[in-house]
Amino acid sequence: MPNDAQSGRELRTEAVDFSFGEIVNLHNDKEIIISPEYQRLFRWQDEQKSRLIESILVQLPIPPIFLVENDDGILELIDGLQRVSSVIQFIAAHDIDREPLRLIGCDLMKELNGKVYEDLPLADRLRIKRTPIRAIIIKKQGNTYIKYELFKRLNTGGSLLSAQEIRNCSSRMVDGGEEFYKIIQSLAQYQPFKVAIERLPENDLKEKGDEELVLRFFATKNFLDGYHGNVKEWLDSYMESVLFKKSEFEATRESESFQKIFQLLSEKFGKDAFARYRDGQAQGRLAPAYFEAVVGGALSNIDAIAKKSPEALKRALAVLLESSDFREVTGPGANTIEKLGKRIQLVSECFR
Repeated sequence: MPNDAQSGRELRTEAVDFSFGEIVNLHNDKEIIISPEYQRLFRWQDEQKSRLIESILVQLPIPPIFLVENDDGILELIDGLQRVSSVIQFIAAHDIDREPLRLIGCDLMKELNGKVYEDLPLADRLRIKRTPIRAIIIKKQGNTYIKYELFKRLNTGGSLLSAQEIRNCSSRMVDGGEEFYKIIQSLAQYQPFKVAIERLPENDLKEKGDEELVLRFFATKNFLDGYHGNVKEWLDSYMESVLFKKSEFEATRESESFQKIFQLLSEKFGKDAFARYRDGQAQGRLAPAYFEAVVGGALSNIDAIAKKSPEALKRALAVLLESSDFREVTGPGANTIEKLGKRIQLVSECFR
C-alpha cells in the first residue's frame, strides 16, 4: 500500500468551531451535505433529540463532528449525523422536510418539555444558535490511502465511534469504497439475515453491529487465512484488501452467496443459529464467537442443511455447542486461527 512521504505532506485536516446557527445556514445553502448513507437518518427518538437540545442549553460538552471536503469544496458530513439533524429539526425543520421537534423527556430543564423552538425565550434561542461544535474537516487533497489511515487513527482508541462506524466512514475516503459499503448496508437489511441475527443486542445494532456481521461473513468466506487472533484487525484488513484491490469482490456473486446462506439459516434455525445452548435450548444474546463457526460450516454444507429438518438441525447444533470438544475451542485463549478453524470444522461435521 502507498507509503510516500510527499503524499503524506499533501494531506491536510482542519479543526473548525462552527456554531449550530452556522451549520443550519450552511446546510440550507447546500455547503454542508448530510448523506443518510453514512448513518441511519433520524435514528434517534424525540426524547434523545430533546436531551441534546437540553445539553446545549446547559452547556454540556458535545462530541465533535467529522466532515470530508469534496472536489468542489462542499463539506460532506460523515459522522455526527444524529446530532446535526436533531438541531436542524429543532431550529429549521422545514429544511429537512420534518415536523418541528417538540421537546420531551428533559429532566435538567423540565420547563422545556412540550415546547418547540419558537416557544423558547430569545436568550435560549440565541444560545442554541451560538453554541459552537468542533468540526474536524478532512481535506480532499492528498494520497487516498494516507487519508483513509488518518481517519481511522483520528477515531481509533476513542469512544466516539464503534469499529464498524469507523469502517463505514473511512471506506468512503477510497474511490469505490462507498459502493462497497452500500453493499454491506443493503445486505444488513436482507430480511432473512435480520431474522437470523435477531438476538443481536439493540445497543450493538445502534453501533452498526449488523453491518459488522455482514463483513464478518465475507471475511469468513474469503479471508480466513488473514485471521491472526484479533477480530477487529482481521475485519479491517479484509475490508482494506477489498478497497485497495488486493482481494477480488464481485458484488453480484458475493451478494447471492450471502443471501443463499441466510435464507437457509433463517428457514432452519430462525433466530437460534448463533445462540448459546443450555440443556438443548437456545438462549441469550447472539454469540459472536459462534458466528464464524456456523457461517463457515454452512458455506461448505448447503445441500446437506437443505435436506434436514429444522428440528434435527437444532438438536445436532445444540449437542455440539454444549460438547466438551466445542468448549475446548471457545472461551479464553480461543482467538487463534487453529481454534477458529477447529470450530468451523466441528460445525461442518455437525451439519453433515
